[in-house]
Amino acid sequence: MTDPFDRRSIPISARESRWSAPDGHVIRRIDWPTAPETAKGSILFLPGRGDFYEKYLETLDHWHGLGWHVTAADWRGQAGSGRLGNDAVTGHIDDFATWVNDLAALWADWRAATPGPHVLAGHSMGGHLALRAVAEGRLDPAGVLLSAPMLGFTASVLPDPVMHTAARLMKALGDPRRPAWKWSEKPGEPPEARAHLLTHDADRYADELWWREARPELVMGPGSWGWVERAYASMRGLFAGRSLEDVRQPVLILATDNDKLVGYGAIARAAARLPNAQLVNYGTASHHEVLREADAVRVPALAAADAFLDRIAGGGEQ
Repeated sequence: MTDPFDRRSIPISARESRWSAPDGHVIRRIDWPTAPETAKGSILFLPGRGDFYEKYLETLDHWHGLGWHVTAADWRGQAGSGRLGNDAVTGHIDDFATWVNDLAALWADWRAATPGPHVLAGHSMGGHLALRAVAEGRLDPAGVLLSAPMLGFTASVLPDPVMHTAARLMKALGDPRRPAWKWSEKPGEPPEARAHLLTHDADRYADELWWREARPELVMGPGSWGWVERAYASMRGLFAGRSLEDVRQPVLILATDNDKLVGYGAIARAAARLPNAQLVNYGTASHHEVLREADAVRVPALAAADAFLDRIAGGGEQ
């Protein structure tokens, strides 16, 4: 019997480091190396908005244990990769294209240094950016694995064009780096209701709070009005034209129509347009963080992901 995974420490098989984007911005990353001659392939995992890779150590180590070389990285401007706003907790970006450019450059360096086939994986905003980068032809993974990708907002009570126009107005009314929603009475402290948006598993949610205390640089709160407006622009752009139909890679999407953060309807519409996509809906048993859910959801979700990854590994794709 193996010992339970310690979600509150960096595995001894992993190493943390820094990668420099083409413009010199330093991005934090973590790698679980695997010998090229025995590796099934390599997975690059991208966390969501306000996330950090420590939240996904358990899942990433699981894939490494199955024989995959695994890498994860922060996004520019969050977690351990600096800040772009005017305070320590508000997440800001000038344009999502900046993140796509970072991803394309990281992918090129990473792909050249790791064994194939190469799989791109992402959660929430990370899933959105992964899918956008592939749809735009910026990278060429053998497969794409998405967890609750941010393709729409549940908070969009009106059609996206109307919501986008409202976000443009709010962005223009003041500093676009100012927070778009309230975080907590105490800056950097998550509101109590937040846990019920993310996972049914209280222990896994507590792990996130533990890491925030152990590594204060990881703490992030609301997005800026600039982030909100650019998010609508990026999501609408992904659905425009026929870029989704151009994604020929196999895509697995793990999601839930019970999601209170990202819109399941948008996920389903994207899946219907992707030529080679499988969408798995975990319904009321899951909140937003499918891969950090209670085991009743997480175990079958991992099984679906593992089966998908095995098909990629057996397909000879690079």
